[in-house]
Amino acid sequence: MGLAPTFYFARKRLIEMDKLGIEAKASDMARGIAEEKGLELVDLQLIGSAKNLTLRVFIDKKGGVSIDDCASVSRLLSEQLDADDLIPAAYVLEVSSPGLDRPLKSIGDFEKFKGCPAKIRTHKPIEGQRNFSGTLMGVDGDKILIDDKTTGVLGIDHSDIAKANLEVDMQAELKRQR
Repeated sequence: MGLAPTFYFARKRLIEMDKLGIEAKASDMARGIAEEKGLELVDLQLIGSAKNLTLRVFIDKKGGVSIDDCASVSRLLSEQLDADDLIPAAYVLEVSSPGLDRPLKSIGDFEKFKGCPAKIRTHKPIEGQRNFSGTLMGVDGDKILIDDKTTGVLGIDHSDIAKANLEVDMQAELKRQR
């Protein structure tokens, strides 16, 4: 009494050990489906524990994604994930747009959003700071160029970036919406 069956622990350990493998395969599936629909896969995250898994998929396209885009990708991806039995536990699938504060992952993202305000956090300090906020100036090889509000223009190695997002200027967005 009170003891969990051994298979539960084995399943939990298997999922936690293979999260990266599941993410990589799910990402390939989602990328293929998104491209078929004329969409871009921005990010994919498998979060939670074996008892409470959520697969988050972020898609985008020029002009933004619609609810129909999200529903279509969700339906097709769900069918493929289930057919391949990729995730060996119950999970929740969420498909959405990346939002106004879209994450920036690839070097192409930084080039694409040149001239936009962004926030960058690095793994280790650069010139005494890890958080940078300013205008993306483009890309120079493997370096992301940003005109930081406090330090001016600097190049950050793409591999040194822990997290990067577009920064939302709410006043500009409100004006654009009118």
